[in-house]
Amino acid sequence: MSFKPGPQALRRLMTELMDFDEVNRLLIERVTAISVRYDFGDGHPLLGRRLKDIALKRGRLYELMHAGRGLLIDQTGRLSVTGWTDRVAHVVDVSEELDAPAVLLRPDGHVAWAGEDQADLVSHLSQWFGMAS
Repeated sequence: MSFKPGPQALRRLMTELMDFDEVNRLLIERVTAISVRYDFGDGHPLLGRRLKDIALKRGRLYELMHAGRGLLIDQTGRLSVTGWTDRVAHVVDVSEELDAPAVLLRPDGHVAWAGEDQADLVSHLSQWFGMAS
């Protein structure tokens, strides 16, 4: 907002940089936290990353996250969140954009678990959402 030469030069530079797709992608990833990866240990490449707004058969991912709860996207149809249904929604759906059999999302959209093993899922449900009720 300043009219001093330094801030004006920075504004002109940023305006020019915004013409590049790579710069726009980088800025969008930073602002939306898509590029943030928390260290949740070893495992699937999605682990610790914020999942982008993927298309599912029943709509968009972010539409399903409005309740502010955890979310299990289950492409196998074989998993369960019984005991955590008050804290975690379970959606059996498929997406061509999701490269995992299932993902457990924290309310902020970061992947807390990815896989297809029910026992492993239960361990992560307890870790992220407390004991089963």
